[in-house]
Amino acid sequence: MPGQQSHIARARRQARVRRIVRGTPERPRLSVFRSGKHVYAQVITDDAARTLLAVSTLTPELRAQLKKTATVDAAKEVGKLVARRCQEKGITRVVFDRNGFLYHGRVRAVADGAREGGLHF
Repeated sequence: MPGQQSHIARARRQARVRRIVRGTPERPRLSVFRSGKHVYAQVITDDAARTLLAVSTLTPELRAQLKKTATVDAAKEVGKLVARRCQEKGITRVVFDRNGFLYHGRVRAVADGAREGGLHF
């Protein structure tokens, strides 16, 4: 099937990264997912298998201020909001999980926004 190759390649990259990157209570995992229209970010602790918080371009806070949701600027705002919410919960250090996506464009913008917001990787 056309397009299936890219899904398989992403799944391989995701598994390779996930073998190394683990979220702990002291340093949870910041996982990023990008679709054609939106960007999603979750902070996860793998020890307890819990999502501590989730933010996306669909979050009402961001939805009101964004004109377009599939842009680098929108992804950067997602990163800043993740950082702000993490600091409210007392999280300052995370490990970044690009989730099998290449580290550029919107994925990189989320990381840059989180760093600007005060998170340390």
